[in-house]
Amino acid sequence: TVKVIAPSSRRLGDDAIIVGGPVISIPSNGSIARTSMTPVLFFSPPVRKILDQEGFDIIHLHEPMLPPISLNVLRFSQSINVGTFHAFHGETSKGYAFWRPVIKPWFEKLHGKIAVSKPAMEFVNRYLPGDYTIIPNGIDLEHFSCDVPPIEEFQDGKLNILFVGRMEKRKGLRYLLGAYKTIKREFPDIRLIVVGPGDVAHLDYKRVIQDWVIQDRNLRDVIFTGYVSYRELPRYYHTADIFCAPATGEESFGIVLLEAMAASKPIVASNIKGYATVISDGVEGLLTEPADEESLAQALTRLIRDSSLREELGARGRMRVEEYSWERVSQRVMDYYEELLNGSR
Repeated sequence: TVKVIAPSSRRLGDDAIIVGGPVISIPSNGSIARTSMTPVLFFSPPVRKILDQEGFDIIHLHEPMLPPISLNVLRFSQSINVGTFHAFHGETSKGYAFWRPVIKPWFEKLHGKIAVSKPAMEFVNRYLPGDYTIIPNGIDLEHFSCDVPPIEEFQDGKLNILFVGRMEKRKGLRYLLGAYKTIKREFPDIRLIVVGPGDVAHLDYKRVIQDWVIQDRNLRDVIFTGYVSYRELPRYYHTADIFCAPATGEESFGIVLLEAMAASKPIVASNIKGYATVISDGVEGLLTEPADEESLAQALTRLIRDSSLREELGARGRMRVEEYSWERVSQRVMDYYEELLNGSR
């Protein structure tokens, strides 16, 4: 039996416990973090009452050192506490460095510690040393590998390059546009499809990018779709001939890489720590120098010219992504729960 304790702007269902009200968005690590600042989360009675009523065997906290909800739950928990650490902020973290003395007592209440990747483990271990187990994120393989029809309007003979991500500077879209601008002169029959929302905090960046596209004729055939639902997203992957993830850093993992691999698509991605743990250069995709338009252009050109290589990389990616299926990942988590429970007994 699973219960979820989380802030939410809407009811999640009968099996979920909702603590607090609407989430708010705050800038964090070049992205947007969504958290609840509802007063109820700063006071113990509601949280403590839930924990007493439920009597959980396991409490699994994601980013357990973040206030307010995780630390408050951890404060009163009498269960086996498991924390999963997702973040990677580069080589240093001012936040962890500053708050380490304060959060260390709560960190010591964790019986189990999971990191989603080696970079995530190395990052948190620098400030909060411990015995970490690496269990990656998973994806719904069937959802992304299912036989869905490509989007008809993009089936006109042009080769489609796909970007999926938020309109954030660290996602590297500007470098992909620069590379696309270069190769468009040599390959006029290519198209770039940009899938992803432009959050309020990044509207200025999105506007600059779109103005750039409008003003430069060499950037024609760049399509901004905006937000695409989870249900429709597989159709965009199956429409693509090449998937490109040009993030500049601070990625602990690469969910979008797994989604593209599940759809058997060849990948061009930045050679950053979080991505290099998911794909190997020349095996499931091609890795390029971060924030380097020329390196991106060269890799894209290589795949545009070589359809056989595209097929080979896509096929190997589809084989590799099997290890990230939710069936396998959830079983690893369950085995870890059992190990901790047996140890406590």
